[in-house]
Amino acid sequence: MPTPPTPDPDRPAPIRPLAAPLDTVVFDAGTVLGPGDNGVAAALPGARRLVAGLLAHGVRVRVLPDGTATGDAAHLPERLTEAGFGPGLAAENLASAGDLTRGRAVLVTRTPGDTRGTTADAGGRHPVVATGDRPVHRAVLDWLAGRSGAAPAAARLVAPLDARAMAETRNHHLRLTKPPGSLGQIEEVGADLAGIAAEAPPPLPLPATVAVFAADHGVHAQAVSPRPQEVTAQMVVNFLSGGAAINVLARQVDAKVVVVDVGVVSDLPRAPGLLDRKVRRGTGDLTTGAAMSSEEARRALDVGAEVALRLVDGGARCLVTGDMGIANTTAAAALVASLTDLPAAAVTGRGTGIDDDLLTRKTALVAAAAARARYHHPGDPLAVLAEVGGLEHAALAGFILGGAALQVPVVIDGVNAAAALLVASRLVPGVERCVIAGHRSAEPAAPAVLDALGLTPLLDLALRLGEGTGAALALPLIEAAARVAREMATFDQAGVADKHGR
Repeated sequence: MPTPPTPDPDRPAPIRPLAAPLDTVVFDAGTVLGPGDNGVAAALPGARRLVAGLLAHGVRVRVLPDGTATGDAAHLPERLTEAGFGPGLAAENLASAGDLTRGRAVLVTRTPGDTRGTTADAGGRHPVVATGDRPVHRAVLDWLAGRSGAAPAAARLVAPLDARAMAETRNHHLRLTKPPGSLGQIEEVGADLAGIAAEAPPPLPLPATVAVFAADHGVHAQAVSPRPQEVTAQMVVNFLSGGAAINVLARQVDAKVVVVDVGVVSDLPRAPGLLDRKVRRGTGDLTTGAAMSSEEARRALDVGAEVALRLVDGGARCLVTGDMGIANTTAAAALVASLTDLPAAAVTGRGTGIDDDLLTRKTALVAAAAARARYHHPGDPLAVLAEVGGLEHAALAGFILGGAALQVPVVIDGVNAAAALLVASRLVPGVERCVIAGHRSAEPAAPAVLDALGLTPLLDLALRLGEGTGAALALPLIEAAARVAREMATFDQAGVADKHGR
């Protein structure tokens, strides 16, 4: 057997190159800075993590004085530092209009029709993004999405959590009327929420919306599940009528449920709450060849990112991952085995409740498919996704990227969401820090992914239903983490002496 190709560790694995590669983003000061308390400059919503994400992805960032108090050229460097922008931007400091004559640049301003950018080499002006009433990160995301697709655009804006907001939240916890660390993981979730939003205290993650991505799988032909494939469509109808477990739990926590048909084999009746985004009618049999083409995987990634944008536009401030697809645990296990060094036996579970003989068969099929994917596509997570993944896994990965770029928390459910998160983290390393693990699924691939990515789940209830149920159950704890940071009294406010007698 020939030796498989060796992956190039220096080669990035982007989802798709931008149609117009970007070298530089130049911001008017008024798009990233606003007046803060006591005359101290403050970053506008979304700006700090937007800049951090651009810098992390190799894009130069400049800030152009605009004549406002925060944009005064003489004081702009110190204003940027006051507002908490990182050293990558502080070192660059100001821009001049001449920056727009070099490379591939875009000017971000509040004013439509701004033409301060000098002409480019090709004879046309550099593009101008007018933010209008949109937060600056959303304006840039929309502009990129129009040129490269929603998922590649979101991937370019995935940023590290905001260290300043996290530190402020952790320091605030030290002043609250409780022993330090006594609320355990709730305190860390509060800090993560602050880091995601770049706000301290963190905003409430309300309202929440569960997006259930539904698709069928060609591997069902290998009898890996005792349930007929028609159950996928039947369960979608159940979701839409409000009768499934996720509907019950969503009502309990006042969350909305939407269902996204990204690849169900049969036609579904049009109904409120259903988004028809079908990429194809189910995947191919992953045991005999690629489950889908790379282009179909890209399209499904875009579907997920677009749904995230739609839900946030509709008011969602927390996104919850859900899934439905008979035989999808086989594809999830194959993805996890392909993208890690774990053997198939360590990541293949019973799914809908198969017996020992069928589990043995399922494990062997996962092992063979994962070996093929690793051999043919080393170091290429998009190709692995197309080879053995499901359309809902691709859409969920895009959904996670979209939520991360929009700077809202994404709550990860069970094994299918975990497999999608693993794909997303291989495509865009670091995106795993932008999510919250709702629970530890009983399906073995899920805890394997959480452990590999260093995530601690909030709940461990031996769940393995999917649909978003475990993530929905975790929502009250996530809300509690934000409320504690926002509403609990400090020692000074309550007149309670702390350990230092104050």
